[in-house]
Amino acid sequence: MSAAGQLRPDPKLELRLWLRMLACTGEIERTIRSRLREEFDTTLPRFDVLAQLDRAADGLTMGALSGRLMVSAGNVTGLVNRLAEEGLVETARLPEDRRTQVVRMTEAGKRAFDRMTPAHESWIDSMLSTLTPGEAEALYGLLGKVRAGLQQEAAP
Repeated sequence: MSAAGQLRPDPKLELRLWLRMLACTGEIERTIRSRLREEFDTTLPRFDVLAQLDRAADGLTMGALSGRLMVSAGNVTGLVNRLAEEGLVETARLPEDRRTQVVRMTEAGKRAFDRMTPAHESWIDSMLSTLTPGEAEALYGLLGKVRAGLQQEAAP
């Protein structure tokens, strides 16, 4: 049965829908990874770190960055260390808690990120261009509904 309590003509529809969403996400991610590598000699995880730091003017703790990226602290530490070696980010210990590191984007990191973002946005626009604006709005709303349901189900 569906969420509305109606019998589904296709009992495997939810499974097929999940697999379709997974396939679309994977294809978009593969394309972005490839284009970032080819056009900017960088990786998607590095781009993602810079994107999160771009949204946080005061920087983020390593824990907060890890949470936003949904990866382990160890993965973030390696990425941040490499980005710091290249001068794209900087780290500092919090004066009130010397165990906590805050990561901030440097001016060089901001310039690099600002060079990539128009291309990234254009790639996404192009990949989703088969949808009309109305279809894109409807899909966005429906996926929001799915996400809210998932969050509600995951709540204790």
